Amino acid sequence: MPQRKLGTLEVSALGAGCMSISANYGPPADRAQGIRVMREAHERGVTLFDTAEVYGPYTNEELVGEALAPIRGKVAIATKFGFDIGKGGLNSRPEHIRKVVEASLTRLRTDRIDLLYQHRVDPAVPIEDVAGAVAGLIREGKVLHFGLSEAGPDTIRRAHKVQPLSAIQTEYSLMNRDPEHKGVLAVCEELGIGFVPWGPLGMGYLAGRIDARTRFDPKTDLRAGFERFSSENIAANAPILALLARFAQRENATRAQVALAWLLAQKPWIVPIPGTRNRSHLAENHGALEVRLSAADLREIDSAFARVTVHGGRMNREQMRIVEA
Repeated sequence: MPQRKLGTLEVSALGAGCMSISANYGPPADRAQGIRVMREAHERGVTLFDTAEVYGPYTNEELVGEALAPIRGKVAIATKFGFDIGKGGLNSRPEHIRKVVEASLTRLRTDRIDLLYQHRVDPAVPIEDVAGAVAGLIREGKVLHFGLSEAGPDTIRRAHKVQPLSAIQTEYSLMNRDPEHKGVLAVCEELGIGFVPWGPLGMGYLAGRIDARTRFDPKTDLRAGFERFSSENIAANAPILALLARFAQRENATRAQVALAWLLAQKPWIVPIPGTRNRSHLAENHGALEVRLSAADLREIDSAFARVTVHGGRMNREQMRIVEA
């Protein structure tokens, strides 16, 4: 597995998003299955595993802690704070951050968090106070690196002045180019910050296994409430899959592999974190590392996708209200 740098943190070129094993994209997977998938990911070379206290809530951190305990010294664990679980809304007050980190350390069965993200920017708390709180945890050795999720360029700059950032995490894929258009990738490059795309396969759509007949359970799957995943918009977005299939056939690869290879080719400091609970999908995703897209290929892909309209917003309105970028 090739290695990449997120700031000063060196990790595998592909990470593992662990959320979908426990929550948000359907009912939880069998615990033993989830542990097997995570350990197999490490056997394939993955060293970055991404979770958050709100996934479950709590159950995903517990699962990640159990799965990675035997190999803790060989992996980097990323987790997140920022939601006021139980009360609702956001909470990035310094005292709350410290409380969350202590609980996460216990669930993760570890004495340090390799990469700690603010999950969403809290407008009620100055980002300088957030960065200062994380800086204190870094001085204590409880946190090693600092990150922000769904933050805009100004917030990134302000936080970075107080405590250098290692990574920014935002949804980024062939279907969602917001980090390019809103200046997030540019500020990361300028400041030497790594970038971690979540949803690198369009929340599963770009893998080609979702169609207009797919139904999402509103009780267990967030996508049931996302415009992009209505039956009408899934059908309307079919040209995206057709385009991707054309490039995949040419590369003797799958659609998922081309989508991930495209991300990997954008910048050497981008580390996608595809999530899966399925071992065959894990193997497929890692096949992206064998797909070599030339500069000409990338120009052709960008030109083709520029002519395609993506139908449906990436999350629901309530969730987009707390997204800066």
